[in-house]
Amino acid sequence: MAPKVLISDKLSDAAVQIFRDRGIDVDFMPDLGKDKDKLAELIGQYDGLAIRSATKVTDKILDAATNLKVIGRAGIGTDNIDKVAASKKGVIVMNTPFGNMITTAEHAIAMMFAVARQIPEASASTHAGKWEKSKFMGVELTGKTLGVIGAGNIGGIVCDRARGLKMKVVAYDPFLGQDKADKMGVEKVELDELLKRSDFITLHVPFTEQTANILSKDAIAKTKKGVRIINCARGGLVDEEALAEALKSGHVAGAAFDVFAKEPATENVLFGLPNVVCTPHLGAATTEAQENVALQVAEQMSDYLLTGAVTNALNMPSVTAEEAKVMGPWVKLAGHLGSFIGQMTDEPIKAINILYDGSVADMNLEALNCSVVAGIMKRVNPDVNMVSAPVIAEERGVQISTTNQHKSGVFEGYIKVTVVTSKRERSIAGTVFSDGKPRFIQIKGITIDAEIGEHMLYTTNEDVPGIIGTLGQTMGENGVNIANFTLGRSAAKGEAIALLYVDDEVPAPVIEKLQSTGLFTQVKPLVFDVA
Repeated sequence: MAPKVLISDKLSDAAVQIFRDRGIDVDFMPDLGKDKDKLAELIGQYDGLAIRSATKVTDKILDAATNLKVIGRAGIGTDNIDKVAASKKGVIVMNTPFGNMITTAEHAIAMMFAVARQIPEASASTHAGKWEKSKFMGVELTGKTLGVIGAGNIGGIVCDRARGLKMKVVAYDPFLGQDKADKMGVEKVELDELLKRSDFITLHVPFTEQTANILSKDAIAKTKKGVRIINCARGGLVDEEALAEALKSGHVAGAAFDVFAKEPATENVLFGLPNVVCTPHLGAATTEAQENVALQVAEQMSDYLLTGAVTNALNMPSVTAEEAKVMGPWVKLAGHLGSFIGQMTDEPIKAINILYDGSVADMNLEALNCSVVAGIMKRVNPDVNMVSAPVIAEERGVQISTTNQHKSGVFEGYIKVTVVTSKRERSIAGTVFSDGKPRFIQIKGITIDAEIGEHMLYTTNEDVPGIIGTLGQTMGENGVNIANFTLGRSAAKGEAIALLYVDDEVPAPVIEKLQSTGLFTQVKPLVFDVA
């Protein structure tokens, strides 16, 4: 029997036809996604669900989706899908991460032009029958310095377009290597340097714990007087209250925002201010981008339902169903190893070296590589998946190398990941025990045996008495329960490490208290996706 797909949001007719041409039975109900009760009633009939942003795929919907195998999101954002619930149900979640890059980059450039020449205000004035030619004095882009915060996919396109406009481009991106920056024709700088030198600043980073309010009140105060700020990336990257004050004082000459901390933005502190251009999250709103992502999701879902091929999956490696049964625990381990390295590394990564030993060396190493790299990159881009991660790494000039060898240790198989930066090398190794559970077995060359939990705490110190007692007492006094406690050292009185698996996130005051003891050279909370 042919697979059956439901399209519950508005997709193009061409996308619907792709399903039909491939022999898939498709029901096109573009308004169904707005009726969650009706969707829950009907979803049990379908093998695939194709959506945009209007359909909310909750755990209730997934509970009713008794036959569902794949969800395809036409676009990059998947906040409207409960991915944890989907994974537990064995439902693959796909997106189309590259379909709207050019469109979003072009919108940022358009917004930069608009704020530089005060086009919206001048247009409104002219429509009103005024002829205020002298009022709207603008500035040229040619010869100005553009500061790009985030030089990945979209940011890289903006850099290219800006160079075509004869702007000088400086870029801040922790994952941008010098070689890649040279090829892009941009100057790689630290954030404070970018703030000090830029005539225009544009943001192209995801919203994460690290990037929230990256343009804070203090950061805005460091900017060049007369700067103009453009945000077409994510709301919450800029302190809107602080920006409004800087606009009123004249320190910031203008701003152009497509995204806001709270959306839909029917009210905002920036609204009504002079030389502030606002649009309602239009970054991906072009005919071409909407068509591209619709066609891509139809092709991807058809490929999976008919052949088992997995592309742009957020919760599954690009492997066959048969491989996935054997490789599942190893894919999870690879992701954990990458996540550890990613959370520990702040400076730009030059190379990622992955060693496979023993039984794992005969598996699908490409998929395992993708899982490692995705784990590393998720620190700066939560939307990254196993397909897009290697592309993002390549764009940043990161060299990825793989070595596989026959069994050379006490384990049937293990994976070792080493990351090379301009300052250091950092390595971690892990294996999968017979119970199918991943374990960390070596960090920085120090042997350990650590169970992996959602919340962990990593510390380094000189091998002296009192470390265990300090950790245990501090955790206990602050109500942090330790599920597993692993220690290791390079040699007596040498470097030592501890890895604690705790029940809940370690509060910041506890981290600060441990740091204040002077016993530890490093205290780092870690989070792993163990779902």
